[in-house]
Amino acid sequence: HHISYSPSLIAVNIRGHDATAENIRESKEFGVNIAAEDQNVLCSVAGRYTGRHIDKISVLEENGIAVFYNAKHIKALMVQRAAMNAECKLVKQEELGDHIMFIGEVVEISADENIRPLLYHNGKYWKLGEGIVKPAPEILNRIEELAQKKHSNSRL
Repeated sequence: HHISYSPSLIAVNIRGHDATAENIRESKEFGVNIAAEDQNVLCSVAGRYTGRHIDKISVLEENGIAVFYNAKHIKALMVQRAAMNAECKLVKQEELGDHIMFIGEVVEISADENIRPLLYHNGKYWKLGEGIVKPAPEILNRIEELAQKKHSNSRL
């Protein structure tokens, strides 16, 4: 979740007992990769197995599924050809139920607008659909007029 522009902050929620949570607590940094729509196998391996028992990177590399590169500012591997990659330094963590929310300041980010991100919802992978047109300018102008009117009449 992108939570701030200045500074640029990203929050990730990880189960507290996962190896990833332990790695973030120890290293004080983490990488975020938004997979491309053709990287569903990579995501299935990453989400299905724990790094405590399986070397997921070796499994993927030996099957020619993913190629990784060393991050520039953190000691982590990043996913090549992902829709977006962000390198983050940990600034805060908060236990929330059975997950930990890790908030990191983005120290490096790259994205490729030509690569469509993979979506995951209800146990299935999805592609992004068609873009949705913004409301017409006359509707937005009318909303702005009403907002200004309501703002000036506000009792707050």
